Amino acid sequence: MVSCARERGQEAVVVTFWPHPRTVLQQDARGFRLLTSLEEKKVLLADAGIDRVEVLPFTRDFAAMKADEYISLLRERFDASLVVMGYDNRIGTDRLTSSEISEPGVVTVDEFAFAGLTASENYFSQGFANAISSTQIRKALEAGDVDLANTMLGYRYGLYGVVVAGNRVGRTIGFPTANMQLYEPLKLVPANGVYAVEVQVLGKKYRGMCNIGTRPTVGGTTRTIETHILDFNEDIYGLPLQIRFLARIRDERKFPSLEALKEQLKKDAKDCGCM
Repeated sequence: MVSCARERGQEAVVVTFWPHPRTVLQQDARGFRLLTSLEEKKVLLADAGIDRVEVLPFTRDFAAMKADEYISLLRERFDASLVVMGYDNRIGTDRLTSSEISEPGVVTVDEFAFAGLTASENYFSQGFANAISSTQIRKALEAGDVDLANTMLGYRYGLYGVVVAGNRVGRTIGFPTANMQLYEPLKLVPANGVYAVEVQVLGKKYRGMCNIGTRPTVGGTTRTIETHILDFNEDIYGLPLQIRFLARIRDERKFPSLEALKEQLKKDAKDCGCM
């Protein structure tokens, strides 16, 4: 779309919806999670060369439009001379693809597949398809495979939130952690485990290790996102924090004592610092 816009001397405009259609139409909404918040989506699109992002409120009345009504809306409201659709997009209550839409100036991009991944055959045998899609990315993250997810995304998957007070157990064993509360509650959180992460806080980037899980060694029951920032000693309670996943280090597990946990954390920190 960006290439076409540049050739025509026009703007590349993305029209998106908020809230997400699945949450409004209640299509598996209870377990549905977002790969990007609306603000993250805007930043990613700008980085890809998109000139403008238009957000349409998604309602049941809006969802009742037919395909030709929606295309007409794009032309009238945004002066769309060319409408670019995904290969598997179906729009309107009549669920038409681009080839079924009678309006001129509607084109479809091909599906995007990846090749050459290490052990890719194993991924496929576990239910991953060759075509890149949000479904495949969600499956990878839910399995804790951030490396595969990052490859399909083309960037490192991240979480963004505010640092809130925790139980401070980590501080007592020399590994203080920043407990994150997500800004977007529907954001998909990868599977429980320990991850090497890149941390952005106070305008700088650091390496860190993030534990996602219930902290069974200290009797925890609530799922948390806690990050130990390497070579860092600042009070950041109440401040924004962003982490991006580099690799999965290990599963979360229960240790027989805090001392055993401390020894494991030393090894984890070394692994995360080398990445």
